[in-house]
Amino acid sequence: MFTSINPATGQETARHPADDAAAVEAKIAAAAKGFRRWRTTAIGERTALLSRIADAFEANRAELARTAVEEMGKTNKSALAEVAKCVAGFRYYAEHGPAFLESSEVATPGGKAIAQWHPIGPVLAIMPWNFPYWQVVRFMAPAILAGNVGLLKHASITQGCAALIERMAREAGAPEGVFQNLAIPSSAVGALIADPRIAAVTLTGSEGAGVKVAEAAGRALKKVVLELGGSDPFIVMPSADIAKAAETAVTARLQNAGQSCICAKRFIVHADVYDAFADAFAAGMRAAHVGDPMDDATILGPLSSIEQRDTVVEQVEKALAAGATPLLRAEPIDRPGAWMTPGILTDVPPDSDVAREEIFGPVALLFKVSDLDAAITLANDVPFGLGASVWTNAADERARFERDIEAGMIAVNQMLASTPQAPFGGVKRSGHGRELGPWGLHEFMNLKAVMLTQ
Repeated sequence: MFTSINPATGQETARHPADDAAAVEAKIAAAAKGFRRWRTTAIGERTALLSRIADAFEANRAELARTAVEEMGKTNKSALAEVAKCVAGFRYYAEHGPAFLESSEVATPGGKAIAQWHPIGPVLAIMPWNFPYWQVVRFMAPAILAGNVGLLKHASITQGCAALIERMAREAGAPEGVFQNLAIPSSAVGALIADPRIAAVTLTGSEGAGVKVAEAAGRALKKVVLELGGSDPFIVMPSADIAKAAETAVTARLQNAGQSCICAKRFIVHADVYDAFADAFAAGMRAAHVGDPMDDATILGPLSSIEQRDTVVEQVEKALAAGATPLLRAEPIDRPGAWMTPGILTDVPPDSDVAREEIFGPVALLFKVSDLDAAITLANDVPFGLGASVWTNAADERARFERDIEAGMIAVNQMLASTPQAPFGGVKRSGHGRELGPWGLHEFMNLKAVMLTQ
């Protein structure tokens, strides 16, 4: 049994039954059988299903948003935006997907080769709680378009969201086995990956979870995409619009209560503009309204759980013990639920544990650097390489950032965000493989070469 706890109140809101072994077996069997049918369906039938699922998400957006608020604490405004993003994702693949699946032809010494895209089978997706719909849609939409089928293992605290996603697919007319939710604990994942009926695995989650899934997938010789943690730098140079950078920095750190892999976490600022940026950033963080997640005025709601809040508080205490200075002190709020105030830490030793790990909450680390080279060196001096945001109006600085920042994504003079059109993923210990766009679609497809004579 999975229990949903509202992090704004600490109270139980729902219970969701877990799948027993027989139910899991039935769903895997249904996925294998469903794939054999779905893989041969016309592209038009697949895109029509994606459009109908988009319609279902749109029609049920209030219920979807409210469930996310109650299960993991994001603001209702943010949850509605997430649902809208899911709708856009389904419609993107419905509109552009057929072109991504077209064959291509190349000349060979003996004639020609035709490169074709074919589905590979059931894809197991292990998804986190922080964006309980969008993270799923990033695998679900391209999987359905490709002719694959999906099995979702969602986070334990967002089982209500998982059930709703399955309901949306079912109400949209998804054939049996095309998309199913597996209500199982993490301990059951290894056996699933080993099952020969599962063709591939995709995980969005922690570095530790990524290691375990990669090991299991390696033993089974299965394709895996890993989107793991991040400690994204937000670099500000003297040529930037400092006021805009500071304003955006607040959103970049506090979106989703700071619980996003691509939240800006380390703010690296040139000495010439450090004081101006720090003052404006601190003022914005201090003014961020902490309150009821259903109130549109709220910027920072509760964290996803008391355990997650306490983890962030412990990281702050560890940073202070290592010599950090609180420009703005992040502290737990004495009320029921998973509440805390936002914070900014300066003077964090770059070689300390806290400077090199991910803080999954509303706490920013602020660093001063002397020049461009120092900014790039510090930005790269972590095990992660997911994304970065760079603020400069100098063309030569932008070129250096694009070339030398070790990350899968870089946003220039804007906050980093995912979009259906662009590839999403990282390097180093942030994982491997890509989601979204044609790249995410092709990750779980067989690129088959058909060799023909002239």
